[in-house]
Amino acid sequence: MPELPEVETTCRGIAPHLIGRRVARVVVRNPRLRWRVPTSLGREISGRIIGSVTRRAKYILIATDAGTAILHLGMSGSLRIVAAARPPGKWDHVDFVLAGGDCLRLRDPRRFGSILWTRQDPLAHKLLADIGPEPLTREFSRDYLYDVTRGRSRAIRDTLLDAHIVAGVGNIYANEALFRAGVRPTRAAGRLTFDECKRLVAAIRATLNRAIRSGGSTLRDYHAADGEAGYFQLTARVYGRNADPCRVCRTPIRLVRLGQRSAFYCPKCQV
Repeated sequence: MPELPEVETTCRGIAPHLIGRRVARVVVRNPRLRWRVPTSLGREISGRIIGSVTRRAKYILIATDAGTAILHLGMSGSLRIVAAARPPGKWDHVDFVLAGGDCLRLRDPRRFGSILWTRQDPLAHKLLADIGPEPLTREFSRDYLYDVTRGRSRAIRDTLLDAHIVAGVGNIYANEALFRAGVRPTRAAGRLTFDECKRLVAAIRATLNRAIRSGGSTLRDYHAADGEAGYFQLTARVYGRNADPCRVCRTPIRLVRLGQRSAFYCPKCQV
């Protein structure tokens, strides 16, 4: 699944091609995504100028003066800027055709992505209203993480994957940040000290920023908006490296299952 860095990379890749452009029409070849594409989408957005392309958690918000399209890439979705005349592939479900001949094309083989529309504040939409602070903002601070984890027996890795706690960290980046902070993923969140929360907040920011700079992770069908694959996983310190030697101390990396998902850690570097 494309995670926060992949979605951020996508936003940065498509924004220069969209902002200030007029949407000529919308072509929906298959409306049956995670939720059915609204039949009114073309009528609502056609003729409108795109004012901004932003991200909230793992959602992409394409805003006009009439409303906002809320996109999610699901498990295997991707967005490309291509010539509108380019023949669509089997999994190319929706085009936002721009005046001038380009289009924003959604490809989604597994159809777990979505495109919704709202005339209201998109941050008040039911999908976004209860999401926690963005991990790269000041709202996600050492004090916030310490306070929100008090009394929680849930593993810290699973706590970081809870979008109500923090927006869109994702499993790869939670594992990598925990290694950087020296905290085992299995630790009860409520047992982290203030200093450990301070280290973890800094580690999450550093890990995500590093992933964004390197274009995100190569996950199945995901590629960046310009067609180039991301490279973060090539230098992962623990994720996907079960039994491989730790890059710091050479101790074999261990794999555990938490909440039906894999967690990786070094038993010497993380406590």
